[in-house]
Amino acid sequence: MSRIGKQPIPLPSGVSVDTLAEGVRVKGPKGVLIGKIPEIVTMNVADGEIRFERSDDKRESRALHGLARALVANMVRGVVEPFAKELEIRGVGYRADVSGKKLNVHVGYSSPVAVSIPEGLSVSVDGNVTIRIEGIDRCKVGQFAADVRAIRPPEPYKGKGIRYVGEEIRRKVGKAAGATGTA
Repeated sequence: MSRIGKQPIPLPSGVSVDTLAEGVRVKGPKGVLIGKIPEIVTMNVADGEIRFERSDDKRESRALHGLARALVANMVRGVVEPFAKELEIRGVGYRADVSGKKLNVHVGYSSPVAVSIPEGLSVSVDGNVTIRIEGIDRCKVGQFAADVRAIRPPEPYKGKGIRYVGEEIRRKVGKAAGATGTA
């Protein structure tokens, strides 16, 4: 039995879960999320909790059992309390700002990089160097944060670039200057 898949998901008050033809709809105080679950896995909603069962014990079925439970648990958590990721920009002259539905990032290129903010996400910039991404869909929040970080990932010599808050960058030692051969 899958350790993750067999755990029930408790339903907080104000959250309703409906089974659709090929997936699930989760409705809560922060919004509505619709997602797919694999056909091998069946979902049962009863007594204020959600349980998942699989039809057989094949390797793929066991993997999809835990996946389906994790996806629905993230949906339930997201409609109650939005997910958030924070990025920080390090480097001389590096900064960011939000204008309308665009995030403008100035990170050493000849012109700023404008990134469209996906529907359902809110982006704020604090002090021109801290970017906060919030939304009810965990996948969208994480993917957009990864896309923004990919504009200028942190480099290992000076540490300049865009990184997650709290991310440790392994620094490399630069070129050793000195020890020139004199006779």
